[in-house]
Amino acid sequence: MREVEIIRHFTKYAAGSVLYKQGNTWVLCTASVEEKVPPFKRDSGEGWVTAEYSMLPSATMTRKDRDIKKLKQDGRSVEISRLIGRALRASIDMKRLGERTITIDCDVLQADGGTRCASITGGMVALEDAIEQLIAKGLLEESPIVRRVAAISVGICAGEPTQDLDYAHDSTADVDMNVIMTSDGRFVEVQGTAEHEPFTDEQLDTLRALAKDGCAKLFAAQDAARAQ
Repeated sequence: MREVEIIRHFTKYAAGSVLYKQGNTWVLCTASVEEKVPPFKRDSGEGWVTAEYSMLPSATMTRKDRDIKKLKQDGRSVEISRLIGRALRASIDMKRLGERTITIDCDVLQADGGTRCASITGGMVALEDAIEQLIAKGLLEESPIVRRVAAISVGICAGEPTQDLDYAHDSTADVDMNVIMTSDGRFVEVQGTAEHEPFTDEQLDTLRALAKDGCAKLFAAQDAARAQ
């Protein structure tokens, strides 16, 4: 797996902010807290966690136009935003959060494969920091976080099972899979596609084992970052 670096408190004003680096993929994850919930959550006694994802224009070798220029959000960004939100909600007891919303903004500064996975793993640390701030302010008595989540990409590249795909591997992989797991060993989401040749049960089992190993390493990195 590529080297992981998690730099907390990276910006001044966000309730939680993390610069997350995994190899040459760098994502700024910031958490913002609002004392309100979406209409479908009003008077439910439950909170909400959501996410927004975007890539800066120069995150890749070819400049990507900002969504505002097209007057609509990029479909890929919408899909990834929903994925990040679903993943992070798996870590929270919404009743204990109370009627407030935490939004995790994931801005890709530099992309070299695995940006959605990096956003989830880094966003989890930013979410924890935001919760810690709410407790420090007396707005929460206890943490609503019941488990951590992390995500890793795995695949089959040139016939070999591969962990943590960078762009060179991702763009040529026979099989590409993103796996989101909880710190208690369960799966939140598995996105797997045969780009060329279909894969077998045995290959799927191998990729699942690689993903579990990778997520274990990421949970250790989250632990180390939070201990600093």
